[in-house]
Amino acid sequence: MKRLILLFALAAFCSVARAQADVPLPEYPRPQMVRPEWNNLNGQWSYAILDKDDVYETPQGMILVPFAAESRLSGVQQQVGPEKALWYQRSFAVPKQWKGKRVLLNFGAVDWQAEVWVNDHKAGVHTGGYAPFSMDITDLLRKKGPQDLKVKVTDASDQSWQPRGKQVAHPRTIWYTSVTGIWQTVWLEAVPQARVVSYLAEADVDKSSLCVHVDAEGLGDGDLIRVELREGGVGYSAEKPSGTVIASADGADVVLTVATPELWSPSTPYLYGLDISIFRKGKVIDKVSGYTALRKISAKMDTDTFETSRDVPQGSLRLALNNAILFQFGPLDQGWWPDGLYTAPSDQALRFDIEKTKEWGFNMIRKHIKVEPARWYYWCDVLGVLVWQDMPCIADHSSTNCESRPEEVGAAQRNVWALNSFRGGTDCIVPDFWKENYYKEWGEIMDCLKGFPCIVVWVPFNEGWGQFDTEDVVRFTKEKDSSRLVNEASGGNFHLAGDILDVHHYPEPRLNIFDRTKVNVLGEYGGIGYLVEGHIWQPEGQNWGYSGLCKSTDELLDLYRLYADRLKTLIDIGCAAAVYTQTTDVELELNGLMTYDRLEKVDADVLRTINQDVIESQNINWIAKLGKK
Repeated sequence: MKRLILLFALAAFCSVARAQADVPLPEYPRPQMVRPEWNNLNGQWSYAILDKDDVYETPQGMILVPFAAESRLSGVQQQVGPEKALWYQRSFAVPKQWKGKRVLLNFGAVDWQAEVWVNDHKAGVHTGGYAPFSMDITDLLRKKGPQDLKVKVTDASDQSWQPRGKQVAHPRTIWYTSVTGIWQTVWLEAVPQARVVSYLAEADVDKSSLCVHVDAEGLGDGDLIRVELREGGVGYSAEKPSGTVIASADGADVVLTVATPELWSPSTPYLYGLDISIFRKGKVIDKVSGYTALRKISAKMDTDTFETSRDVPQGSLRLALNNAILFQFGPLDQGWWPDGLYTAPSDQALRFDIEKTKEWGFNMIRKHIKVEPARWYYWCDVLGVLVWQDMPCIADHSSTNCESRPEEVGAAQRNVWALNSFRGGTDCIVPDFWKENYYKEWGEIMDCLKGFPCIVVWVPFNEGWGQFDTEDVVRFTKEKDSSRLVNEASGGNFHLAGDILDVHHYPEPRLNIFDRTKVNVLGEYGGIGYLVEGHIWQPEGQNWGYSGLCKSTDELLDLYRLYADRLKTLIDIGCAAAVYTQTTDVELELNGLMTYDRLEKVDADVLRTINQDVIESQNINWIAKLGKK
């Protein structure tokens, strides 16, 4: 199939294909937990695509890690499929100065099952395409000489029940090219026997405090954990040294009180530096550096009056940030790239989409059916963008497109999607094994992401795709993280078990159902299509938009402005947030405010004015209501 693959217009974004081709994405991949001793293993690896049961012996060529085999940047651009295995191999050296330390092999993400060997010894197996994992390979290393690393990856994608988001074997409409293999950074890390494994910092804005829980292992008698909060600021960077210590405490579970707290918000994204150290006999034997923020997300009534006879609020529940009502407005962000598919070609490219979102006047992003590398959330924290985080779906409700799937998989996806009703929706018939795997992967995703202040809403299900046992999933999500709101079922099959009722309507914004006991939002609308010649993924494909395809930028803007005016009316009657589809075109889907290769379709200044009017209209209407009381 002929495709027009376009790299970014900005020359800096092309560096991965030229000067940095040996080590793409060289930045430290885990900005919330930085250690100084690490080696990036991105770059050229040997590879082979074999039958699943075949043993790897001879490479078929070279693949550029961390780009999936199906992507152009990988150098392979070949679909792997469920009956094959993708093998990787490379050698590496362990620095002499790491002698006496444990060596960890870290993977940002591998889709889907990864089996790892070091010097022909099995290091471990990991399943799940979206969460990072680590293996202690110290005891498998040779005393000298090069070390051999092999990884075998299998990925059934939409031919099974694994979480796979919008990946399908046969791309069409809103379903995109499947990806297989390593798609985030791989790196080595030197750590002591006694070390920090992870930490979680949770803010209590009402008490001006920060609760920090530290997980550590290998501690000896008398070892001491110290947590230090440092001055940071707006525009904080993981690459900059931390500022003055403003609060500290010793222990694995501590509460730090901040005398004059600076709160994080989209307008003032203030981040604090955070250092966690392990002391032994007064000497630091391990230290990680990261950051955190003070911010609070909650639901709040826009009036204090109640109908006492029925105890039903007369007002509407709104979203509040740091106890102040704020209309959350942003694009649906798919996170796909024409040259890297799941993987951005550079850190600059990863940041670019977020900067554009801010430039357009939005204050939120819905990360749709995908999980990004840690640095994406880091840039949202730094730049000040709220994030609604979706769980990648395990299915879809498109029964007419299941012919290539095993019968039991296709049949179980034919549930009923109730879009505009509280009745009629049915669950998918999910085998218990896959329910268990869903909880495993969703739990791992939440564990690795819940430290990022930008995330304010969890979204376990979308439009009934693979939806099951909704009340149980909401309960699991809230037990995992009680500090954020849960949008149980974006776009239909509502159980009213979470905090948010999320309606979808294309192309114009509408709220066809409403519930006073929930925060009511418009989780998807828009999708105004516009084809820009010379910037199309598949020129002869069935390119489309939810509103059809506009003939000019002016027509696109006129329609966008009309929808914005209608959205203001919905805000006045209780809509607390809205998500516009979408940030960029993706493959055949031409609904983006930018093309797939990131060319803007509309004037950013005009778009910002429209969007800011929408956000500010809630405050104007709310103040007017209070004045009438």
